[in-house]
Amino acid sequence: MSKGTSQLSYPQIGIMGLQHLLAMFGATVLVPLITGLDVRITLMAMGVGTLIFHAFARGKVPVMLGSSFAFLVGIQAITDDTMGLFAGTGMAQAEKLAYATGAIMMAGFMYLVFSALVKLTGPEKFMKFLPAVVTGPTVVLIGLILAPFAINQSRNNLLLAGLTLLFVVVASIWGKGFIKIVPILLGLVGAYLIALIMHTMGMTNPNGTAILDFSGLAGAGIVGLPPFMLPRFNIWAILIMIPFSFATIAEHVADMVILSGVAKKDFTKEPGLAWTLAGDGLASIFAGFIGGPSSTTYSENVGLVAMTNEPDPRPLRVGAFYALALALIPVAGVIVQSVPAAIIGGASFMLYGMIAAVGMKIIKQVDLDVRKNLIIVSIMLVIGLGLRFADPINMPIGDVIIPIGRLGVALAVVVGVILNAVLPEADK
Repeated sequence: MSKGTSQLSYPQIGIMGLQHLLAMFGATVLVPLITGLDVRITLMAMGVGTLIFHAFARGKVPVMLGSSFAFLVGIQAITDDTMGLFAGTGMAQAEKLAYATGAIMMAGFMYLVFSALVKLTGPEKFMKFLPAVVTGPTVVLIGLILAPFAINQSRNNLLLAGLTLLFVVVASIWGKGFIKIVPILLGLVGAYLIALIMHTMGMTNPNGTAILDFSGLAGAGIVGLPPFMLPRFNIWAILIMIPFSFATIAEHVADMVILSGVAKKDFTKEPGLAWTLAGDGLASIFAGFIGGPSSTTYSENVGLVAMTNEPDPRPLRVGAFYALALALIPVAGVIVQSVPAAIIGGASFMLYGMIAAVGMKIIKQVDLDVRKNLIIVSIMLVIGLGLRFADPINMPIGDVIIPIGRLGVALAVVVGVILNAVLPEADK
């Protein structure tokens, strides 16, 4: 592969753009499939969000944005039928999702706040508020709290879930080259083909329901706009969602550092971390406004840039246009959303576990022999897991009921940031 931004031909740029889209496609569409959000809106948010980012980054940073897994816990905490913010209210799922996307918009504004802080203090001082001792437990909590959802999604057809997981593991361990980069996508496609064969043969799920549902194909056109959903706003939904931006902001900073090393240019200085954070935040605000999941810089694409040693940002922008093209094809959205929940659950076994494992890797950077660090990690884990799995805790304040039990990760992050700021450095 040619090196340097001036060396790539237009066909090479087109092919690399497709590779970047494929590298993140499986994970990106998995978020709306899990949450009930629309796949085509997600692709629209990914494409437009990436272009917004490149505009703020002055076209210099090789980044593509996709739907954030960190915010999955927040979305589930708002929309889940049994543990969600509106559980027992009789509210329709579409309305719950509208409140979730409104909260995502507000979380996007936090990027702008942090962008201003970076501008005022500099990136080094800024990151002292979000060190590994806080972000590590946060990422672990996100992965562990999502784990039950993988089980619930898989229970409808354990065979399909198991085959999906098998395909993902085989591609991850024995795959070569590009196959090794997209194991989730291959697992989804492989299991879907088997589900299609089973469906054609007249087989059903163990509970008697159809394995695949193509009822939406009849009314799907070839070209058309996605079914945009306007956001709604609820203060408790917003408070649940905002702390998850801390984890994705820390991820954003890490990605900028990695890409700076690959490109041999310090992107935290030029175009500047304040500008890249602003672009990322505005992309999330746009995503929430049209009814999509929060956007974030994607490690899959960062890894692909590092693997190919090609930091040219143009293929990433081409990938964004590919995503926009798919968003305008209704048939594609119907086919993607026909993926059985059990297949999503099988892939989620790996994805959610990987999220927790990444958090553990971050914690490995922390010296837990230092009392301050040990206290922060311990308290964050107990708050996050305890509130999620203990009996629901509701705190009445006047006529308002605050669902403390549904704020586990959010409270853990806030407590972690406060403890890190106020506790003195301690001897081992």
